[in-house]
Amino acid sequence: MAETEKPLLIKRYASRRLYNTETSDYVTLEDIAEFIRDGREVQIIDLKSGDDLTRQYLLQIVAEHESRGESVLPISVLTDLVRSYTTQATSVVPEFLAASFEMLREGQSAMMENMTKNNPLASMPGMEAMRAQQEAFMKAVTGGMGGLKSGPEREESKPSAAAGEDEDLSEIRKQLAELQEKLSKMHK
Repeated sequence: MAETEKPLLIKRYASRRLYNTETSDYVTLEDIAEFIRDGREVQIIDLKSGDDLTRQYLLQIVAEHESRGESVLPISVLTDLVRSYTTQATSVVPEFLAASFEMLREGQSAMMENMTKNNPLASMPGMEAMRAQQEAFMKAVTGGMGGLKSGPEREESKPSAAAGEDEDLSEIRKQLAELQEKLSKMHK
């Protein structure tokens, strides 16, 4: 899904149901998480009051993923976040987190661009497959965070089934283990 300038508007009704104004249907938190993983910005507003509820729902998505064992945030980071709420006036945590994630996104984009455009080896046989594996690896490592595209015109392609993702991830892990083994032999 291509990024657009306007965020996807989701309206919350009094019944707490979430309504996608673009497709005119109801969505779940997992649907919203998928929009975000696809690189789409969202804005969630309360239909009656007009209050912006985006932060509340994004935190709920993170909490649900963490509670299902899909832990991304180490305990030390969660502890520091709780501490930052007690010292908000002097806390640099929000700015630090925003800057860190922006650097990660920029680094991913630059790396993918270097693997395709600026690399003279890109035309060698097998490099396209290697680039695709690297892209899949980065997506697996970052949990599919938005902004990971190899070029401005490239759209992310979605695997048709979770089994395909598992196979890709297994293959990447196997290749990574082989590379680590080769590196350890080189250092001996």
